Parts: sequence; structure tokens; C-alpha cells
Amino acid sequence: GHRRKNWKVRKFVLREDPAYLHYYDPAGGEEPLGAIHLRGCVVTAVEDMPDSKKYDGDNILFEIITADEIHYYLQAASSTERTEWIKAIQAVARTGK
Repeated sequence: GHRRKNWKVRKFVLREDPAYLHYYDPAGGEEPLGAIHLRGCVVTAVEDMPDSKKYDGDNILFEIITADEIHYYLQAASSTERTEWIKAIQAVARTGK
């Protein structure tokens, strides 16, 4: 959010049952702002954004494509964290309910 004016910082909570990635305002609040249904989704690292204005070359972006073909682009804090998120989401997408 601080690098891309149209992006927002969010806190994410990954749940397996049901298979959702809930996101919250990091400033607080108990209720999620929204959720991404992960069952049957595809998650991959993003090396190049289609819209070059959104891409700054730091290689820490990843994309979630839901079973309904909704695309979500997220940015991790580091390349290591991006890899961890991708692995965790892939596991939940396969085994979650």
C-alpha cells in the first residue's frame, strides 16, 4: 500500500475449513473486509504484471485465480514470504473444504 497508491495493506488469515483467505484492515477490526474462496484455486508467482504501472520489479507478487476465474494480485513482504504463502495456499486449495 505504501508503494502503490492504489494498493492497500491488509492482514490475511488463511483458513482450511472452510478453505478461505480472509482479509482485514491492519488497523483493527474483528470483522473481515472480505474473503477469497480457495477451494480449486490456482496460485502462482507473478514475474511480470500485465499493467506495467503496477509492477516495480521487486518480484514479490503472486496471483490467486479462484474457481470462478476471479484474479487477485497480492504482494508479499519478501520473496521468502511469497514462497511460503504460495505453498500454504496451494495446500489449502487441494485439501481444504
